[in-house]
Amino acid sequence: MTDILTSVFRTFMSQTDVRKDLGVTPPPPTPRSSALVVGEHSVSRSVLLLAAVTAASEMGMRVMFFTQTQIQSLPVSLQKCVPSLSPESLKKIKFSYPRTVEELLQQVASLHESTNTSPTPPSLIIVDRLEGYLRGPGGGSHSGFHPGEQSCAAHLSALLCDSAAFLTRLLKQRSSSSSPCRIIASFQSEVDTGNAGREGGDPVLDVLDRYFQVRCTLDRDRSYEAAAAGLREVWHIYLSGTGITEASCTKDCEDRPGVGQEWQLLISPDGLMEFKLV
Repeated sequence: MTDILTSVFRTFMSQTDVRKDLGVTPPPPTPRSSALVVGEHSVSRSVLLLAAVTAASEMGMRVMFFTQTQIQSLPVSLQKCVPSLSPESLKKIKFSYPRTVEELLQQVASLHESTNTSPTPPSLIIVDRLEGYLRGPGGGSHSGFHPGEQSCAAHLSALLCDSAAFLTRLLKQRSSSSSPCRIIASFQSEVDTGNAGREGGDPVLDVLDRYFQVRCTLDRDRSYEAAAAGLREVWHIYLSGTGITEASCTKDCEDRPGVGQEWQLLISPDGLMEFKLV
């Protein structure tokens, strides 16, 4: 899954880093990989939208985007960096708004049915804010942790992986050179929001990590240096997990075996997002 995420980071890379990155070969696709973007939902949603548009416009993928809240507008980064974005590319992205986890499960389970009317199955499934489904009505308790959340997280994750595997087989049947269907989801842990019911981490996130091969962690930099840079926000991005292979690491990783890629996200006062390779 790091192929799509790193494509996003490189597409919206800061101009000073573009020259430095010219000698870096983009990593090859990671088959049947899934990624979980963990961090504040306002930033993670922008990353998911950037991934959807990049996959549709740069890779020609059909994208299925699930979210509980309406998409009112595209991020400022897309409007400024891709002002001539083709409407045909945006048509490759289908937005769906299931309100509950039951509706989401039903729509994911019926993804294969759309292949009867669509010429090409989706190659990318995106789920925005998993916590909203797992901790909303029917998905667990809002106060503290509930055992049902962990079971629901496992059920939903397994269904997503199974659906992606099924769609991958369909894509291969239609074209032997097609890429596998990938999954990207976002999740904001209660540990990050300060609402954790107990110490020792978020058990729901532990369950999700068993199914998502790559974790993309967003960690806000609140240091004086970040504030003095004149930016609205600075975020560190860490890619880790079993889906990170040697091929997807930069040269810096050679001295740090087992450590995934690290990037930096710079958000300017006008909302423009730029990425830097660390």
